[in-house]
Amino acid sequence: MKVNKKIIGRILAVVLAYALITFLIKGGVLNRQYTSLIVPIGVNIMLAVSLNLVTGFLGELSLGHAGFMSLGAYAGALFTLNTDMGDLPSIIVAMLIGGVVAAIFGFLIGVPVLRLQGDYLAIVTLAFGEIIKSVLNSMTFTNGPKGLSKIPLISNYQHYTLVFIVTVITILVISNIVDSRHGRAVCSVRDNYIAAESIGVHVSRFKIMAFVVSAFFAGVAGVLYAHNVGIIKPTTFDYNKSIEILVIVVLGGMGSIRGSIIAAVVLTILPEMLRGADNLRMLLYSIVLIAMMLFNQSGLKERLLERFSGNKEKAGE
Repeated sequence: MKVNKKIIGRILAVVLAYALITFLIKGGVLNRQYTSLIVPIGVNIMLAVSLNLVTGFLGELSLGHAGFMSLGAYAGALFTLNTDMGDLPSIIVAMLIGGVVAAIFGFLIGVPVLRLQGDYLAIVTLAFGEIIKSVLNSMTFTNGPKGLSKIPLISNYQHYTLVFIVTVITILVISNIVDSRHGRAVCSVRDNYIAAESIGVHVSRFKIMAFVVSAFFAGVAGVLYAHNVGIIKPTTFDYNKSIEILVIVVLGGMGSIRGSIIAAVVLTILPEMLRGADNLRMLLYSIVLIAMMLFNQSGLKERLLERFSGNKEKAGE
C-alpha cells in the first residue's frame, strides 16, 4: 500500500508540475526571458541527476561530465544537420544517438579507471573532458573551434512538452536504479569499497554501470542543449561546465535526487534574477551560493526535514 501511495504521489507531482508550466506559459505569466529558461532548467536537472549517480550514490568524484555532454551535443547536432526526418522524429533519434555515443565513451573511460578512486579518478575524468574538447577543436567535420551553427531549434521552449517528458524519464530511471538491488549495491561500494567486495558485490560491474548510465543521460542533455541554442563550440563544454554541474549536485546534497532538482532550478533562475544588478551580479550570486551551502550543511535543514516528515506521517495516520 505504501508503494502505491508513493507511485501515485509521484504521478500527481509530475502532472501538477506540467500543468503549472503550461499555465505559466500559455497564460502569459512568464515573460520571454524566463520562458527561455525552461529548457536550460530541464537540461541542468538531467545533468545534475545523472552526475549524482556517480558522485553522490557511487561516491566517485567525476570532473568530466561536460565531456559526455559535448559528445551527445555534437553527435545529435551532426545527425539533425544531415538528415530531414521532420522535427519530432529527428530530435528523438538524435537524443538516442547522442546518448549512445556518450554511453560508449562512458564505458571506455570506465573500464581503464576501475581501480582508481577519489582525487585520482577526478584527475582522469578532468583530463578526459579536456581531451574531448581538444579533439573537437581539431576535427574538420565538427568545424573545429568555430563549432556547429544553424542547428534546428526543435527543443526550445515552444516544445517544452518534449523536454519535460525527457527530464521526467531521466529522473524516474535514475530513481528506480537507486531504489533497486543494483542501486543498493552501488551505495554499498560508496560506503565501504572493501566490505562490498568481500560480500560478493561485483564492484567493477557496478562502477561501469553507473558511468554508462550517467554518460548516456548527459549525452541526451547535450542534444537538447544543442537544439535549444542553435550553435555549439568546444569551449562551451570546458572544465568550467563540469564544475558548474558539480556545484549543483553538491548544493542539492550528495545522493539526493530531489535536492539536485531543486538546486538545478534555483541555480538556473538565479543568474537571470540578478541580471539587473549589473556589476554586483556575480558578487550577489556568490553570496547566495555560500548562504545556500551553509544552510545545506546546517542543523536547521535537518530539523526542517524531520518536522516535514513528521507532519507527513501524522497526515498518513
